[in-house]
Amino acid sequence: MLHSTDPLAPVSLDVIPDGVVLADQAGMVTTMNAAARAMLRVQDGVGKHLADVVALQDQAGNDWFSCVDPYDGPSLRSGIPEQSWFLADGSELLLTVRILRRARHGSAEGVAVCLRTSRGRARLDRERSDLVATVAHELRSPLTGVKGFVATLLSKWDRLNDEQKKLMLTTVNSDADRLTRLIAELLDVARIDTGRLSLYPRPVEFEPAVERVLDSIRAGTGREIRLETEPGLPTVHADPDKFVQVVTNLVENAVRHGEGVVRLSLTPLADDPFRGVRMHVDDEGEGISPEIRNRVFTKFWKHGVRGGSGLGMYIVHGLVTAHGGRVVIDDAPSGGARITVMWPSEDRRAE
Repeated sequence: MLHSTDPLAPVSLDVIPDGVVLADQAGMVTTMNAAARAMLRVQDGVGKHLADVVALQDQAGNDWFSCVDPYDGPSLRSGIPEQSWFLADGSELLLTVRILRRARHGSAEGVAVCLRTSRGRARLDRERSDLVATVAHELRSPLTGVKGFVATLLSKWDRLNDEQKKLMLTTVNSDADRLTRLIAELLDVARIDTGRLSLYPRPVEFEPAVERVLDSIRAGTGREIRLETEPGLPTVHADPDKFVQVVTNLVENAVRHGEGVVRLSLTPLADDPFRGVRMHVDDEGEGISPEIRNRVFTKFWKHGVRGGSGLGMYIVHGLVTAHGGRVVIDDAPSGGARITVMWPSEDRRAE
């Protein structure tokens, strides 16, 4: 390969971040880029046999070339999917193999090996571990409460009066509701991720539906929540349950992360081509800086020190988008965060 500053010259394999090793029909290495030399820790493998250059083993100590057998394996085989192999010092590499044949059942006329480090997979494993840890933590907290109160009721039933029993059972019921909501959130996340979210939309009166959500939230918080509505709100096209979930998540998020008054404002939208309702949800907290706003709608995103599963805004974005609406983050006039939802009046799901 040429090394040149001429933009029309062939590009060297050395610019590829993955390792590449090419071998001919006899198994002799013909090409090896810089990444492969660095990963395999060889000065230059060109002219050597592939088995000597790709000197890797599995966890049982079996060598790569003997196990993979790229030249003498089944004649229909055109490649080997990514597998994990190890250097002598235990460093892990991920190898993918392409076997070159002129005819379908012909002999192998060349082998291409692609190598990658395991850093990407390690990062994915850490993300999965973080996900499991987050879910376990969120499930454990209410379960601990349920277990504790049920154990107390069973062991001290005769010594507790009716008011004490009622208080404990009310707490158990509240924790069970919290568990149910978290499980529902996890199921919604899975459906959004896989595109299997089921919606059953119909015309919904926006303001009465929002008022019902606010009445429920007000009953469980001492924070002031105000609603301002402009006249002429159209009905919206929404799955009622998902609509309630969106409004609930937005308002509870504002209550959890903001300070002072939570304000909602509803405005009719008649702009072509979008017709529907625009809802602002404002808090008086510290706001969300522009640099991290794109991360707000990712899974398990948390801001500040207050609790929550970190799934609420991801679900909001997924549900609103599934209805053909839009979600935008901005600064509230009070200096806190403003979440704006534009919900359509027509069925815009195909968009």
